[in-house]
Amino acid sequence: MVLNTKQTTVAYRCPHCGAGIMSAVGLFALSADMVKLKCTCQKSEMSIVYSKDGKVRLSVPCMFCPKPHTFTVNSSLFFEKELFSLPCPYSDFNIAHFGEINQVKNELARGELALMDWMEKNGLETSDLLGEQKEDLTDPQIRDIVMFVINDLDAEGKIFCKCSVTDNERAYDAEIEEDGIRVSCRKCAASTLIPTDSRLGAHAFLNSDALYLE
Repeated sequence: MVLNTKQTTVAYRCPHCGAGIMSAVGLFALSADMVKLKCTCQKSEMSIVYSKDGKVRLSVPCMFCPKPHTFTVNSSLFFEKELFSLPCPYSDFNIAHFGEINQVKNELARGELALMDWMEKNGLETSDLLGEQKEDLTDPQIRDIVMFVINDLDAEGKIFCKCSVTDNERAYDAEIEEDGIRVSCRKCAASTLIPTDSRLGAHAFLNSDALYLE
């Protein structure tokens, strides 16, 4: 007999060093004991407990508050949802995510860019929020989040080119180049390069409602 093991991916961001912490969590391991996700800086950890009433209880460190926040979710939601985020109750930012690994990874990257955007708009430096100076996103991380936003815009029909608006056969390619991702229409060859060589350009694109190819 093959057992269908329930498993999900959980992530949070360390409020001390800013690192994104992500790990797979299985039902069997969770049933046996408390699971802890600890940052490599050893200054924060998320704890997850599976109780007898079928609930999952999480204690999540927060980027904005001095103490962790506690959440209780149904086990079916915890293990079966493609993506679910837990917000800080005193801010608009999500502080933890669980679900399918790629969805969680992309949401963690989106949160990174949104946080940097918020800090820039409020005139804050990284050291104003974190106990230690954060490193910039690496190029692969920036490309991941930009590609995620491109796919979202495409799915919502918000990529526009020289083709007729009523043309239902429009299709786009996203090609990775040295300094960005070029999105091109297969029919009219219109294209736009989205820079991925800086965090500033990446989070500017994150706030875009549409993508226009020229």
